[in-house]
Amino acid sequence: MSEHDSEANRFSARAARYARVGANVGGVAARMAGARLFGLEGRNASNAEALAKALGGLKGPIMKVAQLIATIPDVVPPEYAAELQKLQSQAPPMGAAFVKRRMMAELGAGWRDRFGEFDLRPAAAASLGQVHRATTREGAPLACKLQYPDMESAVEADIAQLDVLFSLHRRMGAVIDTSEIVEEIGARVREELDYRREARHGALYRVMLAETPEVRVPAVEDALSTKRLLSMHWLEGTPILSHKQDEQAVRDRISTAMFKAWWRPFSHHGVIHGDPHLGNYTVFSEGGTPAGINLLDYGCIRIFPPRFVGGVVDLYRGLQSGDDARVVHAYETWGFKGLSKELVETLNIWARFIYGPLLEDRVRRIAEGVSPAEYGRKQAFQVHQALKQRGPVTVPREFVFMDRAAIGLGGVFLHLDAELNFHRLFEAEIEGFETAQVAQRQAAALAAVGL
Repeated sequence: MSEHDSEANRFSARAARYARVGANVGGVAARMAGARLFGLEGRNASNAEALAKALGGLKGPIMKVAQLIATIPDVVPPEYAAELQKLQSQAPPMGAAFVKRRMMAELGAGWRDRFGEFDLRPAAAASLGQVHRATTREGAPLACKLQYPDMESAVEADIAQLDVLFSLHRRMGAVIDTSEIVEEIGARVREELDYRREARHGALYRVMLAETPEVRVPAVEDALSTKRLLSMHWLEGTPILSHKQDEQAVRDRISTAMFKAWWRPFSHHGVIHGDPHLGNYTVFSEGGTPAGINLLDYGCIRIFPPRFVGGVVDLYRGLQSGDDARVVHAYETWGFKGLSKELVETLNIWARFIYGPLLEDRVRRIAEGVSPAEYGRKQAFQVHQALKQRGPVTVPREFVFMDRAAIGLGGVFLHLDAELNFHRLFEAEIEGFETAQVAQRQAAALAAVGL
């Protein structure tokens, strides 16, 4: 590509996006403000549906942001979260002629000669790009993720509209300060635009999971990748939900692989995969039997300070032993401020929910009588009600993707109706835990992949 980036955050593209997003979202906000003005609550199903409909016509990054907000407990009211979760993020697919122009822009005029085969029809679509099947010149199967045009401008315009969405919450007596959440979402979505960074994220996971055969990570073809094109080796697999009717042992094996894919990088290196979307995983088989998972997408990765990981273990040990001082220390490590006894008790409602399955040394389900979509909502509501009496509280930004990923992981276990000893799985991951060791491993792994 030329040194000049024609698709960098352009004012004209950004302004056009502002106009579209602002008109759609602003109309709903105005409708709600009017309801408020005339003494109505403004939080009802029709308003929630109107917001979802307004966003549904926009596609692209704002959809990703809206879905993300819906998966963070208690950031918007439950009826809004329910509607936002129904949204589909796919933008209209790029046609063959358009794909050719995009590929030429990324790899040059002779781009086609650099592949053995390249299917111009998309195999999958998402909020920022679409995936094409291809092969290397040697015949190795590839998944080529090609970004839609002007995504950088669209992302900046859409992030600027975040405050409109969060204002819905503030109008309804919110007790959670969303300022840190806005910053965190913006930072992560901007990172997802850079496919070179995603390639390094994939390399990082290959390092971290090198000794975890239950989880497979695709290799990247660096010579066929750019900032807006990511070419990874295609991993054959089947959708997770296609295994819902498999025998218990198979569902438990898949669930164990999911547990390790999430907790091992976090407990050993302070890194999490922050996107719980089921399309990011497939199940691979060996000898005709499901054996583990393929981890396919590396756009939404969060790297934590090692002290944050130490706080996670401290909170677990504090709850396990009834050590209130250690529990408070964990919250302070994470950045919670002004911790009264009452506020700690409120935060512990959520902590006991997340840690509950890890604290019980028995085979169990992650939760009983709860649908995947409702997982965590009851506890979030309890926390919200308690904070009305004791809050407000500012949630440290690290929690955005920590909570989101934990809820998403629990949803997978519910889909598969897994029965596992989560306590023993977790204890195996934190055996001999030391924050200093996490710092050393993290630094070495990041250096090895250029992050």
